[in-house]
Order: sequence, then structure tokens, then C-alpha cells
Amino acid sequence: MRTYEIPRNYKGEGRILYIFSTKALIYTCAGAGIGLIFYFIFNMIGLSMIGLIITLIFGLIGFIIGTLKIPESTAFEITKKTGGENIDNVILRWIKFKKEGNKVYVYKVEEETKDE
Repeated sequence: MRTYEIPRNYKGEGRILYIFSTKALIYTCAGAGIGLIFYFIFNMIGLSMIGLIITLIFGLIGFIIGTLKIPESTAFEITKKTGGENIDNVILRWIKFKKEGNKVYVYKVEEETKDE
């Protein structure tokens, strides 16, 4: 009798607490860190509950950016071009585009000319 390896589904094994991938956890912590700045500001004023809500909102935004992908749809121009890509990759490319001064290089094929 021969033995062979059964293929395993490795998807999701790099997840922490089932919903957090490593990248999503980093983005969530970064978002919550930004939210903590607002928490301390509102805590000084005496509105710590509002600061906590803002911290949770920023953490959720970080989780969304680190986890979700842009849906593929033909309804909007941005979803036609970037459908199926991670949101963080699209944001990083946009920042790089703005940093370089909005330059777009287009390769144009030259038309063939007849030599006479």
C-alpha cells in the first residue's frame, strides 16, 4: 500500500485571533495609535468617552485598509482600474503618485513610416 500527502488548505493559518492577519493587525494598531492621540486630547478636556470612540473608529479604519480589497465593478472608474487589489496598495501608489508631482508616463508606439 502506497502513502501520499493530502494537500492542506494553508489559507488563514497566518491569522491571529482568526480575523487578524499580520498585516491587518499592524494596520489596526497603527490606526488605534493615531486614535490614541485624539483620546489623550479629549481626555484632557474631560470627554474621554468621545476619545475612546474615535480611537475605536481609527482602529476599525486601519483594519479595513489592511484587510479588504477594492471590489471589481464597472460602475465606477476607480473600481475598473483597481478592482481586486488591496486597499493599502492603492493608497501607497496614490501617495507615491502625488509625491512625484502627478507625472504619468505613457508608452506610445510609433507609427511605421515608409522610406522613399
